[in-house]
Amino acid sequence: MDFDDVDVLQRNHAAWKLLRAEHAPLILAFLGKVFVDENARSVSAVELAARLDDELLDLNERGEEPRFPRPGKAYLDDWARADAGWLRKYYPTGSDEAHFDATPAVEKALAWVRSLQARSFVGTESRLNIVFELLRQMAFGAETDPDVRLAELYRRRAEIDGEIARIRDGELPLLDDTAQRDRYQQFTATARDLLADFREVEANFRALDRELRERVALWSGSKGAYLDEVLGDRSTIADSDQGRSFHAFYDFLLSHARQAEFTTLLDRVQALPGIGGPDPRMRRIHYDWLDAAERTQATVRLLSEQLRRFLDDQVWLENRRVMDLLRSIETHALSLRRHPDAHLTMEIDAVAPTVALPMERPLYRPRSKAALDSSASVEAAAEVVDFSVLFEQVHVDPEPLREEVRAMLRDRSQVELVEVVSRRPLRQGLAELVTYLSLTDPAFDVVFDERQPAEVHWQDPDGVGKRVTMPRIIYARVTASRAAA
Repeated sequence: MDFDDVDVLQRNHAAWKLLRAEHAPLILAFLGKVFVDENARSVSAVELAARLDDELLDLNERGEEPRFPRPGKAYLDDWARADAGWLRKYYPTGSDEAHFDATPAVEKALAWVRSLQARSFVGTESRLNIVFELLRQMAFGAETDPDVRLAELYRRRAEIDGEIARIRDGELPLLDDTAQRDRYQQFTATARDLLADFREVEANFRALDRELRERVALWSGSKGAYLDEVLGDRSTIADSDQGRSFHAFYDFLLSHARQAEFTTLLDRVQALPGIGGPDPRMRRIHYDWLDAAERTQATVRLLSEQLRRFLDDQVWLENRRVMDLLRSIETHALSLRRHPDAHLTMEIDAVAPTVALPMERPLYRPRSKAALDSSASVEAAAEVVDFSVLFEQVHVDPEPLREEVRAMLRDRSQVELVEVVSRRPLRQGLAELVTYLSLTDPAFDVVFDERQPAEVHWQDPDGVGKRVTMPRIIYARVTASRAAA
């Protein structure tokens, strides 16, 4: 850390501000006793103010002049201000009474102050063993060579076999009182630090959620990208290093076998005479871990519910804006209907989008030039062309065919082409049949069922019977709601 980093921490960090505060001894002593020693995670404002009033009364009676003349509620409000950041004031779900919780800055400042106290015994052996064990786990846990990992396992098995052999021979090594106190001191410090870390994990989750809400509130892109941003960030919170570590620790605590083993080992250690006076708080430390972890889980669930309601509110606002636009359009349309001379027109580029893929465009081809030989004289053709064939083309009007289909669908939901042809025989042959296949009308849909064949029969003008095998054609009536949509 350089000068600028330290200067920024001194001016902005809440823990540093707490150490420099005028009433720092009162803040650390009172908040440390309530929220750290008693492991309280949420205390109502009335209860906390009453306890602080009792504490202030006891402190004021010690001197001739009161050192803390203000009521406890005033001090709590000062400690919860944004520029202080030592208490978090909030309203739990379903409650109209304010509650307080200590911030991680209180834990950090209190831990540093406690580290200033003189210790009659400072253990180093246990921490060295932890360092070696952590290095061994990282080195061999990331090893990809099977032979190296097998060699390490064989070495550890040889050590265990040697220890078993020595115990069978009557050689029973025991930890002396110094080693027991060393390890017990390391255990209590680690257990307290772990409990303090839960409050910081919870605060980090809240900070991630607050940052996500700010981005959602200021979002100006499309709704699809907006949802991708929200869902991606929610998964980022769960998949972050802190999130994965917390969930692994929580799963470890929820194991019944692990809880039973931890309770048994803790009772045996607390009963050892070599550790001196055991820490009474360590008897229920694993239950305190569970309470803190469950509160952190509840905080994450609550943040997810609040985010979902926040998104629902955003969708409701967008839907309301759409409805306002529709009502405005309806109002203008009704006002224009009262004026027959008014014309409401608008232009669009096309009735459908034009999709042109780059690879569909043909490459340039030079045009071939045909050589014309006009040296020979032009002669009239010898054959005689019958132009009457051009006037024998058949035109089929589709409107009578639509009327026939609509008439049969008045009392039925669907009708087949075979039924239509049997009721109204084909007069223009195959051309009329092809027109039936290409009919389009808002009142019905044409469905082609290729799984079931159908036969259509008719006679040409010369009386010759014709038959066509084709897929089953069904005309289905369109409902009123669908036609309106």
